[in-house]
Amino acid sequence: MTPGDEVLRRAAAVRLMIFDVDGVLTEGTLHYGPDGEMMKTFNVHDGLGIKLLQESGVQTAIISARRSDIVTRRAADLGISHVHQGGHDKLTPFQNLLDKTGLTAAQCGFIGDDVVDLPILSRAGFAVGVPNGRAEVRQMVHHVTQAAGGHGAVREVCELLLRAQGNYERVLAQFRV
Repeated sequence: MTPGDEVLRRAAAVRLMIFDVDGVLTEGTLHYGPDGEMMKTFNVHDGLGIKLLQESGVQTAIISARRSDIVTRRAADLGISHVHQGGHDKLTPFQNLLDKTGLTAAQCGFIGDDVVDLPILSRAGFAVGVPNGRAEVRQMVHHVTQAAGGHGAVREVCELLLRAQGNYERVLAQFRV
């Protein structure tokens, strides 16, 4: 399905893309090891999409309600310097991020999947949901990905932004023979 003109217009304006973690960067399943350690699974295609988006000049961030050392490590691996974890109040860290970057909400994209994401999704210039997310989220976002969270949804959004901003061919040129 091809995104409409309004979705492409909103995507073209994004200068900062913010990602939720559980249900977006992961499929939303938490695994606990025998010693109580928590494990999460991330999609490598999503990771490359984030790196390509950064290469195009779009800043990236994570705002997650759950605190996890694994997320801190994944964010470091991907070069995501804006990371906020812990607490269901995601609006305060969103506002702090706007203040820190000097960007407006209209210049931000956010991809989320659950009701704790609604305060940011209702303000972001480009609000994105995933098909495995809550109905309340899917009903109010500008775009719902075809891929599920943890299964390429983030890569899909990154490529949509790259195409809308005219940067897709440029960032992929490094891989062409």
